[in-house]
Amino acid sequence: MRVEVITAVHDAYAHFLSAAWKSLRAQTHPDWRWLVQIDGPEAAALPALVACGAAGDPRVEVAANGIRVGPAVTRNVALGRTHASLIQNLDADDELEPDALTALSSALQQHPTAGFAAGPARDLLNSGSLVDFPIPLPPGFTTRGTIFEYWTTHERLPIHPAGVMWQRNLLLTCGGWAGLEGMEDTALLLSASALAPAALLDTVTLRYRRHRAQRSKKTTDFEGGGGVIYG
Repeated sequence: MRVEVITAVHDAYAHFLSAAWKSLRAQTHPDWRWLVQIDGPEAAALPALVACGAAGDPRVEVAANGIRVGPAVTRNVALGRTHASLIQNLDADDELEPDALTALSSALQQHPTAGFAAGPARDLLNSGSLVDFPIPLPPGFTTRGTIFEYWTTHERLPIHPAGVMWQRNLLLTCGGWAGLEGMEDTALLLSASALAPAALLDTVTLRYRRHRAQRSKKTTDFEGGGGVIYG
């Protein structure tokens, strides 16, 4: 089953695209397409895609907003370009584990009523080391509202919203990514959890890069990790 991967990128994050592209090329899933949406003019990120070889790959489609409109609108514009039933978010500064698309799409096939799937994330630190953050919920089918309830009682999300694979129909029902600064993917995840069950994995699927330019963070130590509240 085809998976379409959405990446929104602006000029300050363009240099991370080569690592995101490398992680996509390493995927064991055989059928994927990468939809890169540039937040700004084409020149803000296209040279980086050309330099790493992504722009010449037939699996990659690049479009530009022309002006800066922010991550939520940019992702939603990319969503409007999709056709596949499964949509994977990949932020420009993050990386997918090699089996991520295979594991997440398989979980949604195994649980066809689930609206989305997610696995644990690892923090990717400036040193190159990885810090695991297991999901504090049992793997498998997770009933509607479970993630929202966990968030309200623990004041943090149990899964990383940046690494979710979505059923496209649910994404459209939720209206795509929310227009909330720094909370675009968190708000979407909470809305989706209130509407649909989920499939949770115990297989790590996302490498979440920690760096000082992040818009969404809560930590004082980018080399040590920890203290993270997703959002």
